[in-house]
Amino acid sequence: MSKKKLGWIVPSLALALVAGACGNDDSSASSDSGSGGDGGSGDSCLGEVGCVPEGQPDLNGDGTVKIGVLSPGDTNDNGYYESFVVTANEFAEAEGWELIILDMVNPSDAAEQARNLCRQEVDMVAIAAGELADAVPVAEEDVCAGSVWYVAGGAGIEQTPYFFQTSEEPGIAQFVTGYATGLAMEALDVTSAGYVTGPELDFSTVTFDAWSAGIKQVDPAASTVATYTGDFDDSALAQAGTDAQIAQGVGILYPYLGGATDSVVSAGAAAGALSVSPGTDRCAEPDFAVSSIFSPGEYFGATLEDFKAGTITLGETRIFELGVDPVPTVLVCDSVPGAAELQAQVDQMIDDVASGEVDWEALVEANG
Repeated sequence: MSKKKLGWIVPSLALALVAGACGNDDSSASSDSGSGGDGGSGDSCLGEVGCVPEGQPDLNGDGTVKIGVLSPGDTNDNGYYESFVVTANEFAEAEGWELIILDMVNPSDAAEQARNLCRQEVDMVAIAAGELADAVPVAEEDVCAGSVWYVAGGAGIEQTPYFFQTSEEPGIAQFVTGYATGLAMEALDVTSAGYVTGPELDFSTVTFDAWSAGIKQVDPAASTVATYTGDFDDSALAQAGTDAQIAQGVGILYPYLGGATDSVVSAGAAAGALSVSPGTDRCAEPDFAVSSIFSPGEYFGATLEDFKAGTITLGETRIFELGVDPVPTVLVCDSVPGAAELQAQVDQMIDDVASGEVDWEALVEANG
């Protein structure tokens, strides 16, 4: 992920990092302060928190529904970014909608690329990761008055009444991912774990800290090491970082990356080290020990369902919660001995952190 994400994104991250704003679900959505809009009054409510634009999904009334996607990463990355457009493609095909995808978008070009989508009269602009945060203010411009805006994995982006966003609670799923990794390490007789990611940004360091703390819940003596390559998609840099970690004795890898994910997985597999998948479920592949699932495709699918139903609400953020919603979640893969028994322990940890019985934040802080 680069899932993909800045705030809490997963590059591929960012990592990069997503789900539909269910504006009428008080249990799962929160909004900034302000009075509600007049729900369904069309453009007259734009700029008011709680605005439900009239005419969804054919917002501009031209007889077609167009969804425009801006992605900072490769939408053929076999991971985080691809999951976003796979879901969109499936939905668009089923509904007879048109999908316009602009990927590998440089953050410095994000605003103008967003305007270009609006000029193509899209009904929705979907920002696939928080790395493209510079595009978000364009939602307030006249050129985009006929579109609703959705930001995936955008926690950390200041909420305005002109878009809606989805995210997961920072850190909690990564703590459980670390716990699952620690169990896998114990089963595999591994004592050192390596984390390979892109730029050293807030979300990527938070992920490493939470993941490390989870590992040490299983084995306090385990060691973790992080490599920040500066690029979520550069495979050469990622492989070089991986090779260096393996030379230091790392026995399991977490490529918190976008397009460079598979280069780490391949390098690890060649050295006999399994990996943790970032964002999507890849447990069917033998090179993975754990899947940390925070796929933006799952969240985007929920968003498109709301858009089809005409209930997209602007000015709100929906937080997807571990242990409450189907995603995020964590799976132990069958490549790890005793995977089913370990999964039961992971499921219990999910329940414990979701209920507050385990204070994961305090554990992360203590580990730091």
